[in-house]
Amino acid sequence: MRGGDATMMVDFVPQPCAPGRLLHVRPGQVQRFPVDAEGHLAELDAVLVLFTAAFPPRLPQLASLLDGFGPAGWTLSPGDYQVLDRALAEIAAEYHTLEDRRQDTSADLTVPLLRQLLGAVLLRLARLPHPDPAASAEAGGEVFRAFRYELERSFAATRSVQRYAHRLGYSPRTLTRACQAATGRTAKELIDARAALEAQRLLVHTDLTVAAIGRMLGFSEPANFGKFFARETGDTPGGFRTRRRWPGTGQQGAAPEHGLVR
Repeated sequence: MRGGDATMMVDFVPQPCAPGRLLHVRPGQVQRFPVDAEGHLAELDAVLVLFTAAFPPRLPQLASLLDGFGPAGWTLSPGDYQVLDRALAEIAAEYHTLEDRRQDTSADLTVPLLRQLLGAVLLRLARLPHPDPAASAEAGGEVFRAFRYELERSFAATRSVQRYAHRLGYSPRTLTRACQAATGRTAKELIDARAALEAQRLLVHTDLTVAAIGRMLGFSEPANFGKFFARETGDTPGGFRTRRRWPGTGQQGAAPEHGLVR
């Protein structure tokens, strides 16, 4: 963000948009476009970079940034802001000369150059300190890392800590300790929160009935799903859908999954 002042929602969590702020929205996440204090679409001066998962260079140092679990936003120091602003300006300059180079041999080098420039930007992001020092996946070690991936695969099938622990080869106590070290929350709390997040995404971003969403998340009875959702979010499924959908469109925006674009 270079200029302006607004608030954006990423997976229903408010994210400030102000100069020096950097947001990373991943495929699958739901975002609501930035709005000002009056709730109108905000005018911001910002740089937006869209890329496919396959476009950046394959570097092991980028795995934790691109695996879908990292933070959504950072407030950059003046030094980090200047470095990233220059790096993004270089990407923009190279991209906007691409059309002019279609007819000469240098065009063949521009796309690989863009790939490396993007990789450099992502490496700079990967070395930024975590915005929440109390929440770090590294603190949970391999146990927590394995649990995150298994949770993404199985949150709709089971919410049993015992089953997750059995699949991963750990005791429920070991699994819970790792989750608390990494996030401050128990394994059960993270499992329920992930199921509730998916319910929120589906309520806002699809026209599926509440009962159908409940069944997708493993609830055989709509009433049980309603109680679970209310416990996790403090709202009813129907009330959440009505209040959270973007006025006039019926839905909020989803995270981009396109290639690098203008």
